[in-house]
Amino acid sequence: MTPDELVERIRSRVPDAVVARGQAIASVDRDRLLETLEELRADDALRLDFLSGVTATDWPGRTPRYWLTYELYSMEHKHRLRVKVGAPDEDPRAPSVTPLFPTANFQEREVFDLFGVSFDGHPDLRRILMPEGWEGHPLRKTEELGGVNTQYKGAFIPPVDKRVS
Repeated sequence: MTPDELVERIRSRVPDAVVARGQAIASVDRDRLLETLEELRADDALRLDFLSGVTATDWPGRTPRYWLTYELYSMEHKHRLRVKVGAPDEDPRAPSVTPLFPTANFQEREVFDLFGVSFDGHPDLRRILMPEGWEGHPLRKTEELGGVNTQYKGAFIPPVDKRVS
């Protein structure tokens, strides 16, 4: 099934489905996320039964600020669909899809750790990459770039966010 055919097939369920850069992309409300993913997995013509990735992007100053992206793949039909869900700055959370797709377990933990987005109903939502006592979320655009002062072949190189041109 081509991306255009896939979008036409799901448009009755997900009106905000488009083809962009040759990829099928569907945006859903976070309240309908679990229901939509379940329908996409159960539909015999789609059979989107594998979640290959969960990630997020941060857009400070926009509403919604955070966008969660779920990469779905059909092992049987060999097609892909990207499902996007927005989460506002004042309430950065979404339902956990771990009950539907166990592969989401560690991916949701990574998004929680690096972006600070919570997943309601997650079986073990805690930091996975950063130390337990770490303050903040390193992939938020409001975090400093950080770095350390570096001595390199007699030259001093300041951290990335302290450099001037």
